[in-house]
Amino acid sequence: MRNFKYSIIASIILSIALVACGGDSGTSPSDVIPDSVPGSPSSSSVKKSSSSSVTLSSSSVIQSGDSREGSSNSKQSSSSSSKESSSSAKATSSSSSAKSVSSSSKRSEGDPSSSSQKIASSSSVKKESSSSEYVPFDHSNTLASDWYVGENAYKQFTDPRNGRSYYYIKIIGKDQVGDKDSVTIMAENLNIGKMVLGAENQNNDSEIERYCYNNDTTKCDEFGGLYQWAEMMQLPSRCNTESCADLIQKNHQGICPEGWRLFTYNDYRIVRFSEGNEEHGVDGLRSGYRFNGYNTTGFSLVGTGFRSEEKKFESLNEYAYWFFPTEKADEKAYVGLISITNDDGISESDWSIKQEGLSVRCVKLE
Repeated sequence: MRNFKYSIIASIILSIALVACGGDSGTSPSDVIPDSVPGSPSSSSVKKSSSSSVTLSSSSVIQSGDSREGSSNSKQSSSSSSKESSSSAKATSSSSSAKSVSSSSKRSEGDPSSSSQKIASSSSVKKESSSSEYVPFDHSNTLASDWYVGENAYKQFTDPRNGRSYYYIKIIGKDQVGDKDSVTIMAENLNIGKMVLGAENQNNDSEIERYCYNNDTTKCDEFGGLYQWAEMMQLPSRCNTESCADLIQKNHQGICPEGWRLFTYNDYRIVRFSEGNEEHGVDGLRSGYRFNGYNTTGFSLVGTGFRSEEKKFESLNEYAYWFFPTEKADEKAYVGLISITNDDGISESDWSIKQEGLSVRCVKLE
């Protein structure tokens, strides 16, 4: 009886021990979870844990892919945990990632935004290249033809002060008393100095100043600068409002380059009555370029217009004005004037206000 009691007690103890050890599998859940591999046979608790980890993997796929993929993955049963885990591994594999990046970069290369960048880039290049720089005016367009002045009659020199080149020509004619004489003269108007606005006076005595018709420097390039009398003479600006007769020199250089002097009334007479111009008179001084002349002298006058006493620009392509290096009175100086329509010659007594802006021609010292 005592042995029977001991036997029953031993059986109960053994049963309790077996239950405490987790059944007859001989393993503990805490031992299996860290070492479990998706797809390996395991207890239901192992499957639950594996399914949970697949759901996390699946939710990471949702962020980088289509949300429909994530929702279908989250609906997978625990029995297909190995397939989900395998699918999740494929979805996050480097090959899938590479395809996604590759296809994404291909889209960016061929998508409208990429193409619009190319268009914008090419558009800006076209715009830059199409905005052409100003091409300097070709003054050979204003010159006389060879059959009037002879072949190679025009020569060129460069003003060292600003590097500008000018055409010039030697003209044989008569002086005021009718004796044959010659003058070597610019076939273009002088263009030098800093541009000042037409509303201002040229009163900075430390530098050469010029007006450009309509305050446009391209007009200076084409027609030459416009200068007040004192500026042309390179005398103090006060000489525009007071007499400076005592400062006028023979062969007055003014703003002409070294070795050149200002154009005088006697020079005009030589040009006006030059050989070959007997028939055309003043019309032989005007260029055919926008000034309706024959230009048989080669003098090549163009219609520069002028800057008026009222500080306005007037008469472009209609009149050619220039100052002579002589004054009439305090605010007045002698001028030359030739219009596009009038063939009358100029008078030695013609004058204008010193503060107007007129053209300048230079004659070579010989």
